Amino acid sequence: MRKISIIIFLILTISLSVNGFITAFSADREAVITDSIAEFCAGTKCSEVSVAVVWGDKTEIYGNAEGLYQIGSMTKAFTGLAILKMKSDGLLSENDKVSEFLPGFTACFENEFCEITIGQLLTQTSGYTNNEKEYPGAAEDMSLMEWADSISGKELWKRPGSEYAYSNVNYNLLGAVIERVSGRSYEEYMVTEILIPLGLMNTFVKMPDDHERIIHGSRLGYRHSFEYEIPVAPGRIPAGYFYSSAADMARWIQIWIGTADIPEDYKLLVNAVKKIVIAQEEYYSGWELFEHGIIGHSGGTPNYSSRLVFSDREQIGVCVLANLNVSASTDGLCNGIFSSCTGEPVGKLQTDIWTVFDLIFTAVTGIGFLLLILPFRSKRRGILVAAEILLIIVLASICAVMPFVFGAGLGAILFVWAPYSLLGGISILAVDLCVIAIRLGIMRKNEN
Repeated sequence: MRKISIIIFLILTISLSVNGFITAFSADREAVITDSIAEFCAGTKCSEVSVAVVWGDKTEIYGNAEGLYQIGSMTKAFTGLAILKMKSDGLLSENDKVSEFLPGFTACFENEFCEITIGQLLTQTSGYTNNEKEYPGAAEDMSLMEWADSISGKELWKRPGSEYAYSNVNYNLLGAVIERVSGRSYEEYMVTEILIPLGLMNTFVKMPDDHERIIHGSRLGYRHSFEYEIPVAPGRIPAGYFYSSAADMARWIQIWIGTADIPEDYKLLVNAVKKIVIAQEEYYSGWELFEHGIIGHSGGTPNYSSRLVFSDREQIGVCVLANLNVSASTDGLCNGIFSSCTGEPVGKLQTDIWTVFDLIFTAVTGIGFLLLILPFRSKRRGILVAAEILLIIVLASICAVMPFVFGAGLGAILFVWAPYSLLGGISILAVDLCVIAIRLGIMRKNEN
């Protein structure tokens, strides 16, 4: 009897110790996550962020669980799954040519006609790039089919199948294929064949009717974030404009790690995608493979950013949704939280390029206002001429380099994507240039 009592005592002691360790670890992890979110918001000026952390069939939500965010290019995984659903239903194959489904659609390489396959769109090896100047996205009033017609006949960057290049064109074309093959709108097919069967009732193809649940997007400017909304063209949705909540993204993660209850045929589709991503170690069906077998994808629109990563082996996944376009920082927050869940160091918060630009051009705006004093305080023509030349060089460099670096028109950069401070900084420098030019003109007139 004494031995049994000792054994029971030891079991209880070990059990309490283990429970205490788990509780302490959980509390420590939660502190790390909440501190990381706070650091992210302070560093980026993001006003709203929601985080979903998944452990097997358990979920933790930090922030607003039901608020709706645009999820950006994480939408591509939904479009890719829809194509694979059509493939499993015998409606198409990855070797089928896009022109078979979109009559009259053409593409060229080195001025020769060439075919693009469904598989090349799924793997981002079609030959298109994400350069909006070369391959413009749909205008606000364009349907998917109208946009597909507008992109037809464009010269490709590389021969189809020869090289990877990330492009929204690929998944918007897949959206057009979905419409043509199904005979339904992209939205109708996605809702009835993907979202409802998977139980994703708070994920939306277009802006949901319940506007009160939408977390409004925002845009940086002078170290603040300002509410910022842009219209979403139907022809851009398949590549990056779904809305969803942290709660639904948690379920989406569980679908991919295999702990959610979904129809058997969809489990087979999901498992097939994961096997191909891991085996080929390349982009496939809206997913990328990272180190240690981690699968994920990021998203960024002019007023939102997001990221989702999961480990099938560890049965862990993390999704971050933010209402500000600071993609590098959002990626870093997601990766850091994932690392904390696997016992790895969190690492420092990454600084996004738009945050850097906001810092620089906030300073430029201040300097620009100070320069307005120069023409009235200095009577030396040489100083004014030097300032004028310097301003011309700076403004010309900005206008020339920006489109080249970002692969978009200067207007789109200034008025859609970049922080308000970029436009403000350039504007005040332009005013400086004009004031100095006027002052030099007056000086020349007085001398004559």
